[in-house]
Amino acid sequence: MTGKTPFEPLSVETLATRLSTNEALTRRIGEDASRWKVREVGDGNLNLVFIVEGDQGAAVVKQALPYVRLVGDSWPLPLKRSFFEYHALTRQEARAPGSVPAIYHFDETQALIIMEYLSPHIILRRALIEGRQLPNIARDIGLFMARTLFRGSDLSMVTRDRKADLALFADNVELCDITENLVFSDPYFDAKLNRHTSPQLDALVAELRADRDLKVEAQRLKHLFAANAETLLHGDLHSGSIMVTDTETRMIDPEFAFYGPMAFDVGMLLANFWMAFFSQRGHEQNGKRDAMRAYLLDVTAQTWSVFRTEFSHLWRTERNGMLYQKSLFEDQGDRLGAEQALDHVLHRIWDDLLGFAGIEVHRRILGLAHNADFETIADEDLRATCEARALKFGRHIAVNRRHIHSIDEVNNLATLIEQENRI
Repeated sequence: MTGKTPFEPLSVETLATRLSTNEALTRRIGEDASRWKVREVGDGNLNLVFIVEGDQGAAVVKQALPYVRLVGDSWPLPLKRSFFEYHALTRQEARAPGSVPAIYHFDETQALIIMEYLSPHIILRRALIEGRQLPNIARDIGLFMARTLFRGSDLSMVTRDRKADLALFADNVELCDITENLVFSDPYFDAKLNRHTSPQLDALVAELRADRDLKVEAQRLKHLFAANAETLLHGDLHSGSIMVTDTETRMIDPEFAFYGPMAFDVGMLLANFWMAFFSQRGHEQNGKRDAMRAYLLDVTAQTWSVFRTEFSHLWRTERNGMLYQKSLFEDQGDRLGAEQALDHVLHRIWDDLLGFAGIEVHRRILGLAHNADFETIADEDLRATCEARALKFGRHIAVNRRHIHSIDEVNNLATLIEQENRI
């Protein structure tokens, strides 16, 4: 397969023939393509994903499509998103080694990445729905976010390198447009692709769309997302973009990567833990999930704690960029000034992540791309009850973020809403 070949989507039937001479693949799974086993596993919104197994091993082949797979060819989408995913993965591996799948091959013309097959990993969202309490996810995800967000910013990078990187990822226009509309705007009016559990949520949806303060906050966050090119983001960091075992955590699918505000990745990720918390009542077929709910709140607290601790460590040891330079603080014997600046930065991240988290909750229940935490609850009345609690929680933390000072306050609010269904 060469870069001169016109783009053609792969299939289970054609993959072995078309990739039989790809050395990156044959080295890892075996040269006899007639013995390869190919299965499609892509259940995402955008791409084709195949697992290819041979006599020597297995690999994943991921290929972009020229449209949004969830909707179809009526919504065109450029193939270049695979280019951004490839470059994001290489940077994430450099900045947080061992946190993403190894990359074996990239074909820009075919919008194709061959990468490590993660096994026995499963998607984190599925594990949480099943009620699994994974011991390392808070540590692993907190470290990943702190390291990638800090090391991809002007706090750490050489200015020329960061600006060149910013220019490269600035072309990821179409995927940013998806986020800007589907996340920040569409949930708050009757957008064509919206859907929600109806009629159970109709009254609450109307109430949210009439909430002036909420809509202003959503647009403030959209403004921040679009205008604050602070660091290289994963851009779509949620429990469906993380693969886990009891001992290992890997982040996947950073095709939405671009330069934006640090708080975005953190807020979106924590929102998914809070949604998992509110969904647990719908997954109690085999008994109460009180322990799982407590675990999920503990994970949010630990993730934020690990992030703060590692970010602070990097601030003190790797702050070599053009922001808050040491020549103004430590080099003059003013370590207290550097700590004051650190507190300011962390407070700003905290303040904004609450807003992003609240908006993420809303878009996952009211917009186009829902998640399985709620969607797998078959009883629509029960699903709507879980979703309503999450929606009220999301509105509260977004609108009242300036008055919330700790993760414990947020978790206490979640517990109150879950237990009493009121604020």
